[in-house]
Amino acid sequence: MTMRTRTLGTTGPQVSALGLGCMGMSALYGDADRAESIATIHAALEAGVTLLDTGDFYGMGHNELLIGEALRAAPAARREQALTSVKFGALRDPDGGWVGYDGRPAAVRNFAAYSLQRLGTDHIDVYRIARVDPDVPIEETVGAIAELVEKGYVRHIGLSEVGAETIRRAAATAPIVDLQIEYSLISRGIEDEILPTTRELGIAVTAYGVLSRGLISGHFTRDRQLAANDFRAFSPRFQGENLQRNLDLVEALRKIAEQKGVSVAQIAIAWVLSRGEDIVPLVGARRRDRLAEALGALEVTLDATDLAAIEGAVPADAAAGDRYPAAQMAHLDSER
Repeated sequence: MTMRTRTLGTTGPQVSALGLGCMGMSALYGDADRAESIATIHAALEAGVTLLDTGDFYGMGHNELLIGEALRAAPAARREQALTSVKFGALRDPDGGWVGYDGRPAAVRNFAAYSLQRLGTDHIDVYRIARVDPDVPIEETVGAIAELVEKGYVRHIGLSEVGAETIRRAAATAPIVDLQIEYSLISRGIEDEILPTTRELGIAVTAYGVLSRGLISGHFTRDRQLAANDFRAFSPRFQGENLQRNLDLVEALRKIAEQKGVSVAQIAIAWVLSRGEDIVPLVGARRRDRLAEALGALEVTLDATDLAAIEGAVPADAAAGDRYPAAQMAHLDSER
């Protein structure tokens, strides 16, 4: 398979058409196998994946250390092709709790220094605050990243989970290459205002949650028991009647996938890929078999009839439940 490529915005780098989101290798989805995680990163690089996405707060630095270890052990040619996308700003406590966000310029520089050390690199390819600090204007946060760009510590500036107005303010401060935001068949909120804004400004979208945290992967069963350290145990879409209604949507999607001879995950990822050349899906594979399945989506072609059938099976706004618990949704809603 030849890996297709896409470009992050009008000023950003060329990246693989699929990126690898590494968060689940360290946090929020139950226990992970370190050796298998590293092997999965190596398999992704070998397949031509170039974009590795992380956050400095994933496992309180564990995820960056994991990626750094994987890159050091990779062949030089593969290591050199890797592009790091890093989110910062989320504050944690020793119990793993979330205690806010810090977007002050001094904090931006501090976070970057630690990330560079953990990753073992001399620069970060795309750097972004994970959520806007409500007490710091986005212009100050983006301006601080722009200073890191000038000094060579960061190559490009991204955004994460922000609304149209904030995108415009950030883009007026410094060039923005992409917005990282959730986008999938059952999370289509960006289509009304956010996606038109990014396209107007020449900003790409790196879409996370393309399988809605496994919910529309085709592998999540109705009776699955989630561990206490699995974020989904508290996610509204995975609770009670919401889960049953959402898995009904998955079964409708499965019928279309089977007609095309592909998996549910592949058709869900292919749908996101079909939304435009400015969208780069991030797949959260933690194992090599799941990665191989996701990469198969690149071989799936969806015509107008397929797309109509998919949207008939899973209409916009069909999902039951919010994508985050109430407190997190309140923060996101205030930003948008």
